[in-house]
Amino acid sequence: MSTDKKITKVGGSDKPNTSNSDYTFVPTAENKSKANQFRMFAVLLWLGAIVAQVFAIRMFLSAVNSGESPINAWVIGLIVLDLILVFAGSILWKKSNRLDPPSEKNKFLFYVQNQLGVIMAFVAFLPLIIFILTNKKVDGKSKAILGSIAGIALVIAGIGGFESNMASVEKYTEQTRKVEDLNDGKNYVYWTKFGKSYHLYKDCGYINGKNTDEIFEGTVAQAHEMKNITDLCDRCENQAKKANDEIVQPDLDAEKAATLSLDSIQ
Repeated sequence: MSTDKKITKVGGSDKPNTSNSDYTFVPTAENKSKANQFRMFAVLLWLGAIVAQVFAIRMFLSAVNSGESPINAWVIGLIVLDLILVFAGSILWKKSNRLDPPSEKNKFLFYVQNQLGVIMAFVAFLPLIIFILTNKKVDGKSKAILGSIAGIALVIAGIGGFESNMASVEKYTEQTRKVEDLNDGKNYVYWTKFGKSYHLYKDCGYINGKNTDEIFEGTVAQAHEMKNITDLCDRCENQAKKANDEIVQPDLDAEKAATLSLDSIQ
């Protein structure tokens, strides 16, 4: 299979054949270390967001108690800072889960780990919103404006923290086995910068269009890590199945012929 596109091999150690039934995905030591670093930085960013919220509440109460408008640059600036910190922390946390995915054996912990960014969005904004909306010294217009700003920030942070394509050990294991079954025991696939599927063939028409200038080659797990791609190209899958059937059929025909020949001798 050939292509005139630039092929970039993703770094990392070669993976052994994992098509045996006992195989379970295990992240490399390097990826596990990276995941731990990302999680540590994510927690630090989230702690910073909580601190920003505390200061926003203090500035809000200080302005209210002194008879000033709570809609000021300090409060709004701290809300924006809170949003930036929560959002950045969620991006790192989701990246860590792709490098070192959780198991689905404990469903509660699995969902918590994958959706922790959403939880932290509520932790970082909900107390502030409650303080704004329940304060009796603030007029309705100021509550509406400041509450809306904080509410919009909460929604943006929640969207940033939501993981629609949750990674798991079981998912990585199943998809790796599937690729190897179709790909003669080899765990490598191809994908592009903006594609939503990985491919078994680098000359697949879906990744050889005129807008494609670079094709990445790596394992199923690396496709998850780099682009969070978990979908196998239907065209490649059908082509691989057809190729495998063509290989199996001659073997069956030869076996059948040998059986008939033996029967005739007998």
